Amino acid sequence: MTALNDEPEASAAPGVPHMDAGQIKHLEFIQAVITRFGTNSFLIKGWTLTLAAGFLALSANQKSGQVAGAGIVPLIGFWFLDGYFLRQERLFRRLYDAVRRPGSTVEAMSMNVGPYLAETPMRAAVLSQTLIFFYGALGAADLMLLALWL
Repeated sequence: MTALNDEPEASAAPGVPHMDAGQIKHLEFIQAVITRFGTNSFLIKGWTLTLAAGFLALSANQKSGQVAGAGIVPLIGFWFLDGYFLRQERLFRRLYDAVRRPGSTVEAMSMNVGPYLAETPMRAAVLSQTLIFFYGALGAADLMLLALWL
């Protein structure tokens, strides 16, 4: 801190470009959005697991293929919603990466992820390995019960 003002002195490591306070605040805003999408994805997985367990238990208890089949509908819906949040998170990570680079051409405080849409397809997010393992396992269990009771 200097004696004349309350701003910290710049102490960038050699070879590391200096960022002004506006750039740092911009990065904080983007990081907050990324964190929200991660939190939403976590909550969706929790709801999915709860609903899937309920449908699987009810289907096994009632020996009903219709209940097992009905459980597939919310599973697919949550899978695509989770894929949407993952895509949005990836888009904002690309924006973050662009803002942090020296000589960035990103408008100050812009939250526009439009330039990165083509590089971040929805299909890649929905079919990401983590989502396939999570939702695929639940879907496989549901389909096994469906086949068993029909």
